[in-house]
This record gives sequence, C-alpha cells and structure tokens, in this order.
Amino acid sequence: MDPQGNGDLTGGDDNERKKVALLRSLVERQDPAAKEVDNLMLRRFLRARDLDIEKASSMFLKYLKWRREAVPNGFISEAEVQNELIQKKIFMQGFDKMGRPIVVSFAARHYYSKRDMVEFKRFVVYVLDNICARIPSSQEKFIGISDLQGWGYSNCDIRAYIAALDIMQNNYPERLGKVFLIHVPYIFMKAWKMIYPFIDDNTKKKFVFVEDKKLRATLLEDIDESQLPEIYGGKLPLVSIEDSAN
Repeated sequence: MDPQGNGDLTGGDDNERKKVALLRSLVERQDPAAKEVDNLMLRRFLRARDLDIEKASSMFLKYLKWRREAVPNGFISEAEVQNELIQKKIFMQGFDKMGRPIVVSFAARHYYSKRDMVEFKRFVVYVLDNICARIPSSQEKFIGISDLQGWGYSNCDIRAYIAALDIMQNNYPERLGKVFLIHVPYIFMKAWKMIYPFIDDNTKKKFVFVEDKKLRATLLEDIDESQLPEIYGGKLPLVSIEDSAN
C-alpha cells in the first residue's frame, strides 16, 4: 500500500492543473509506475519544487525508485520495526480543527545507543505511511506534537533526525502541516542548530516552539479540547501508532 494519494484535483488554479498534466505526461514516459499515482500526489511534488516541472519530475522519479527499494512489499509490517515499536515513542490520535490527523512523538524515548539505522528508516516510513493513510480526502497534511520533556544527550541522534527529515522532505512533500515543539530543554537547542540547515525553507516555518506556560492555550488554537491528548489538558487518551493502525 502506498497511501500517498487522496483522489483527484480540487481547488488550485488552471496553471497548476496544466502543469500537473505536463508533469504526468513527462514522468509516465520515464516510469510506468507513475500511472498508478493520482494528480494530488503529483501536485504535491510540483508545489514542493515551486511549480518547476523539470525539478518536480526529477524529484518524483527519484521517489518512485526509492519506494521500490525501501518498501518492496508495498508496506512496512510491524514485524520489520519491532525494536522501534517497543519503545512506545509515537502515538496517533485525533484531528485538528482543519481535519488534519495528529501524531505525537516522545523524543526522550529514542536512544542513540539502541538504534539500528536501517530499522529506524523503515520505522520512519511505517509512521509516515500510517499517518498519510489517516488523512481525510478533504485534507492533504498532518500535524505533529514533538514532546521533548526529559530529552538529554543519550537521546541526541543527529544522524537519525537528518535521515527522518530526508525521507519526509524527499518522499512525502507537502504532507507536513505543522509541528509543535513542546517542553524543549535548553540543551536541545544545540542539536537544533545542527539539524536546522538540513530543513528546507518551506518546512522551517512549520516548526513552532511552544513556551511551557502557553502550552495548552497554544495547542487549543489549532486543536479542539475533545481531540487534544489528556496529558496536555485535553480529552483523548494516547493511542500507540501500532494500535491505531490495526
């Protein structure tokens, strides 16, 4: 399963529609697998490259090649990411006021010393595929809450962070709506300075640092209390990603 697509084009302008048609013609000639992809997905790649057809086609064709190699069965099974799942660091539940699904991550539950990079990359794909599968047809994006409470040097894994960014930015373009970075310890800012140059300009503005004293009020601007996790003053209990996927 490749949960990237959501249907046909709605909204947008004539120029975008024409460029999507041109992009489709171009990529289908070079890779027949492009015929299985809907126009919304092509439009996301096009928007990620500022409507430059040549750059978007290059990005999209690389994506198709990556997908065949990284996800040969069409999906990542739980058995392939067991070591990551037992750490209980990713949860999915609820939707924001725009209908975007919410994913919650706990960075202090990730340990550099326990991480196998190959499995970690598979886990990133597993997470992103499951999030995208929950995006309703009226939406194309998801939002995240990245909880950094308790994060320290044993959790610092720059290589893994950059690998996750690379997978998301190159293969899931225009899927991220916003990330709230909460309970951010001072020492995390050193890691952030190292990660920041690897974030593309369109994505940088989607990261929002939230002050502890304004946490609940800030989250409630985007998320109704009924959809907000209990641990942040809302009504929903956290659901681990593997439970939400079943």
